[in-house]
This record gives sequence, structure tokens and C-alpha cells, in this order.
Amino acid sequence: MAFKATASSKTLKPDPRFNNELVSKFVNCLMWCGKKATAHRIFYNAMDQIKKRMPDANPLDVFIQAVENVKPPVELRSRRVGGATYQVPMQVSPKRKQSLSFRWIIGAARSKAGKPMFQRLADELMAAYRKEGEAMTKRDTTIKMADANKAFAHFAW
Repeated sequence: MAFKATASSKTLKPDPRFNNELVSKFVNCLMWCGKKATAHRIFYNAMDQIKKRMPDANPLDVFIQAVENVKPPVELRSRRVGGATYQVPMQVSPKRKQSLSFRWIIGAARSKAGKPMFQRLADELMAAYRKEGEAMTKRDTTIKMADANKAFAHFAW
């Protein structure tokens, strides 16, 4: 299989405030329609909100731990064998773990309504840090489904 790398993984520069490439990648995933300044503002306001609500914790550490907590160890992949389609549990590569984690956190924050985006993102990151929230529920559901379909694991070749 060919090496799958986006241009952003080669030319990714650390973000200006935290000097962290993970934050930069997250901001790129958060961005819509090329509006990076808006994505930066949402993320940094969320970090300020976390600092305000959790004064004893470093907001960058909360973000990194939240992303680590949401990363799934296994996922289900559809495999067609002899005319039937099976949901086969498979190990997840580190890059895919990170992208799924980002997608689930951002999706959970966007699905809520009634608050500004930076507050929704801060709420979801703090919930993921405490191993709660919608993104963690999605992760747990994925793991449970993979566990239920262990009988088809022999189709993973």
C-alpha cells in the first residue's frame, strides 16, 4: 500500500501561541472554508475558557490528554467475503487514531447548539479530559461494536 501523507503533514508548522504541531493540525481540522484566523480564535478562546474553569490545570495538557483519551484502539472495517459483507474489527494506525479523535471531538462540539463554538469546544475537551462526553461515547460504542464482532476477526488479512 502506498504511503498516505497529506501536504500538511510535511509542511506543518507549530502554532504561534503554544508552539505545538498537534495544535496546528487540530486548528487545520477545525477550519472551514480556509478561514484559519477564525479557527485559531475559536481554539485559543476555548483554551482560555479551559484555563478559567480549571485554574489548576495547563490548558495544553488538558487538550493533549483529551485527544489521547478519545483515540480508539480498534475500529470496524467492512470486508466483503463470498457475497456477504462483514464488519471486521481491526487495529487502528496512529495517524488514523489521531484523525478519528479530532473528527469526533470537533463533530461533538459542532452538534451542540445554543453556545458560541469556543465554549462548545472547551466543554467537549474538558469532558474528554475527564473521560466523559459525546466523543468518548462514540469511542466506547466503536470499541463495544468491535468486541461484539470479534467472531469475524479471522477475515482481517
